[in-house]
Amino acid sequence: MTALAAPTAIILDCADPGALAEFYREATGWELTHSDGDTAYLGDGPIQLAFQRVEGYRGPGWPDAAKHAHLDFRVADVETATRELLALGATKPDFQPGGDDWTVLADPEGHLLCISAGS
Repeated sequence: MTALAAPTAIILDCADPGALAEFYREATGWELTHSDGDTAYLGDGPIQLAFQRVEGYRGPGWPDAAKHAHLDFRVADVETATRELLALGATKPDFQPGGDDWTVLADPEGHLLCISAGS
């Protein structure tokens, strides 16, 4: 069996890599490290967040048993982060299963992200 080394990137399929990278750059403060017409990468740490163009891409529905993977982020203040992310173009679905533990949002292309309080 071949042992995998540490992951280097989490790559999200999307229709517009540049625009989605800009949303996450604003949301995280991570630096854009590569961008071309079909891909964009953020961050210079051990794991990058990346986006790749897929023709005809449609974002996942929510709630949906066939949903894609989602991202979790810790934030200092959930209410403030929610307002800021909504202002950047995120949406807040009606279905919120986290109660007071987390808030589910969707980025501008429909990828889900959950935010929870933490440092």
